[in-house]
Amino acid sequence: MSLPRPPDGDPALVGRTADLDLLRAFLSGAAADGRALVLSGEAGVGKTALLDRAAALADAAGATVLRASGVEFETDLGFAGLNQLLLPLAGLRGGLPAAHRDALNVALGLDAGDPPERLLVLTAALRLLRDAAATGPLLVVVDDVQWLDRPSAAALGFVARRLVGARVGVLAAARTEAGGFFDASGLPRHEVAPLDEPSAAGLLRARFPRLSSGARRRVLGAARGNPLALLELPAALDDRPGAPPGVLPLTGRLQAVFAARLADLGPATRALLLLAALDGGGDPGVLQRAAGAADLADLGPAERARLVRVDGDGRLRFRHPLIGSALVAAATLAERRAAHGRLAAALAGDPERRARHAAEAAAGPDEGIAGRLERAALPALRRGDAGGAVAALVRAAELSPGVGDRARRLTSAAYVGANLGGRLREAAGLLSDARRADPAVAASLRATVAAAFLLLNGDGEIQLAHRLLAGAIETSAHDRADLFEALHMLLLVCVYGGRPELWPAFEDALKTAPRPLPPALELCGALFADPVAATPASLRRLDAAIAGLREQTDPEHIIRVGLAGVFIDRVSACRDALARVVDLGRAGSAPTPSINALVALALEAFHDGRWERSRALADEALGVCEEHGYHLLAWSARYQLALLAAVRGDDAAATALTERIRAWTAPRRILSADHYCAHVHALAALGRGDVEDAYRHAASVAPPGRLPARTPQALWVCFDLVEAAVRTGRDAAARAHAAALDAAGVAALSPRLALLAGGASAMTAPEDAFGALFERVLAGPGAERWPFDHARVRLAYGERLRRAAAARPRPARDQLAEALDVFERLGARPWADRARRELGASGRARAVGGLTAREEEVAALAAAGLTNRQIGEKLFLSPRTVGAHLYRIFPKLGVATRAALRDALAARSEPGPGS
Repeated sequence: MSLPRPPDGDPALVGRTADLDLLRAFLSGAAADGRALVLSGEAGVGKTALLDRAAALADAAGATVLRASGVEFETDLGFAGLNQLLLPLAGLRGGLPAAHRDALNVALGLDAGDPPERLLVLTAALRLLRDAAATGPLLVVVDDVQWLDRPSAAALGFVARRLVGARVGVLAAARTEAGGFFDASGLPRHEVAPLDEPSAAGLLRARFPRLSSGARRRVLGAARGNPLALLELPAALDDRPGAPPGVLPLTGRLQAVFAARLADLGPATRALLLLAALDGGGDPGVLQRAAGAADLADLGPAERARLVRVDGDGRLRFRHPLIGSALVAAATLAERRAAHGRLAAALAGDPERRARHAAEAAAGPDEGIAGRLERAALPALRRGDAGGAVAALVRAAELSPGVGDRARRLTSAAYVGANLGGRLREAAGLLSDARRADPAVAASLRATVAAAFLLLNGDGEIQLAHRLLAGAIETSAHDRADLFEALHMLLLVCVYGGRPELWPAFEDALKTAPRPLPPALELCGALFADPVAATPASLRRLDAAIAGLREQTDPEHIIRVGLAGVFIDRVSACRDALARVVDLGRAGSAPTPSINALVALALEAFHDGRWERSRALADEALGVCEEHGYHLLAWSARYQLALLAAVRGDDAAATALTERIRAWTAPRRILSADHYCAHVHALAALGRGDVEDAYRHAASVAPPGRLPARTPQALWVCFDLVEAAVRTGRDAAARAHAAALDAAGVAALSPRLALLAGGASAMTAPEDAFGALFERVLAGPGAERWPFDHARVRLAYGERLRRAAAARPRPARDQLAEALDVFERLGARPWADRARRELGASGRARAVGGLTAREEEVAALAAAGLTNRQIGEKLFLSPRTVGAHLYRIFPKLGVATRAALRDALAARSEPGPGS
């Protein structure tokens, strides 16, 4: 039987390629010589969908398909299942021997008579199926065999074991551990496993493309690859801000599937299981305290029914999370409240969990519980669980008897949801609810901070946000924590605004703020806003703060310390902490800080030369922004993508991205975005050789000879400006800017900035000094860690050597070849083209697929027996760079060891045939 393949991409069978291949092989074998197969798996795992596909494949190939399904409420009706299966073959029963025909008719309820012998009925059923297969293959498909009545189950098992030589296939499906009368022992079985994580995510995306990432993660976690749960849970999910973070609600269909296995449990067992489901921790000590006089031994029936298991650490676990959900859904409101109350009493040593259970047990407003729940939001925030904190604050507001307390807690929920939790859209509704509860709350600092954040991500502009924040800070007394949050938001507004007139309000507020200031606020105010003015003391404080991130769990603190180090290249030191923030965002706990972390890590990867990684991180950041509506943060991700496009020579993409940035930022007067876009355009122009355009863009950020206060992007364009000035003949402007970098002590800020500032000085140095300056800066500690910047300085050195009055072509070629290697490896096409042109102009073009001049030197010295360190000393390279050269040389020459280098080099120098 030739079996057609199903259409690709069928969402009903996502992730089932291996199962379908198995079914095709089974059907082919059954059509030739008879076979049986039992599919087993948990309820909802997709057995029926596979049976349907097998039936469709068999039917399309010309086979006769008979179908039946066990029915839970027909297990007491003898031969009910066999009746379903064999009725379509009524026309063939007349060809059976009389004894078989009569026995079968009586068994199926078609004729009256004495009960026939069981063996006679089974033999008749087998013969009828064989007769039906005489003219073509026959497939018997039986679903839910665990619910077949006993005689039908016996008949199916009898037939399935006697198919050799027949063209009959028996394909049955049964729930794992479901019992029933069907004996599958000795029959081939295939366990239908839950979908793997990528397939489950793919199914969810295909069916629910607009499901939020947080909801998607909850569904994936609860469904554990069960397709029925994946398709049903989104319809029942409560994804409102403040929705309880516990068990998921179930649809009626899921409830029927997962609650069915609970029906035979006694009241004592169900009561203990309800406690376990609501607790979620599985700690037997907590369960025993909550259960009181009840005996945990009453959990035995649930364990024997394979509903729960006890892990190696002694904790009780549900075998599937939705069993717990089914228990909760089946309980009455009174039963749930009572269970929550018992758990609250049992958790006296855990204030956060106790408050949450007490809140769910409360029947009405209760300030004591509301206050405890509000306090419980703080530890949730410190560990990055913004969603849990919002849920606690909203529930605390619901339990608040006083309108002022209710409004304050709703305002806090709005702030946390917008600033941390990815709940930007819902935060506006929470703020509105707070104002309705108490109009005076609109004047509070926390409400103002939340409103400003919403404003900046919507249609508002910087000046309005600045006026709101500055006015609220100035006009009333404030809680210290709220004041510091408002100051940090005002700082960001001033940085984004990019205008000097915005800063006095921040400076005045900072002067009068109570001491000590939070370290992160102090560091951001000094180093994020104005890194050029950094002092050795502020740099030491930043490095100490970064060292303290190792054990830090508060994502907001991590991000603020990381921001302080962005312009002075400290992101790599924060990498592990920022990665933890990204993980929190991916888990749905703190999406907003994760955007900043992703962008910072993308920038670090760009400078480190890991450009594909940089693109992936920036794309991810942009995706989170677009999903949650964080337009204010989206443009920084687009800037990162535009940088990558510029250095790779994709000017069209770079321009499109910067135009999109400006289309959003210009109406809101976010002028700092202009500096970021200018950086992109300067790099793109330098790459394509349009040096006048490059100079114009770089000078728009920092005029030659000046590093404007609170213009941190001036550090990022410093080398671009000097290079463009030199190449356009503006030597005085180039020297003035190099001198300004030196006077400002830029080289002391980071090794990368030392490389760039030193390169600028070398470019503008007189003939008798530039060589030593270039050599020193290129050999600086850690300079090679920034491959693109390092190669740009090499390129500038090679160009200067080639054009010098006393031209030195060989050293020029060495520098140009090194730069070309790096540009090619990075994929910086326009820069590689420029280096290649310079190399050709120096008198030696690089042979395609051959060794560069520098590689020839390294190979010759290695072939002579020198170590990496000795080679480095001769060529002024680090041992690590020598190793990198050898790593590229070996495959080019087709060798794997140093010992083979000499022969390979000698072979290259011998003339070939016909020379």
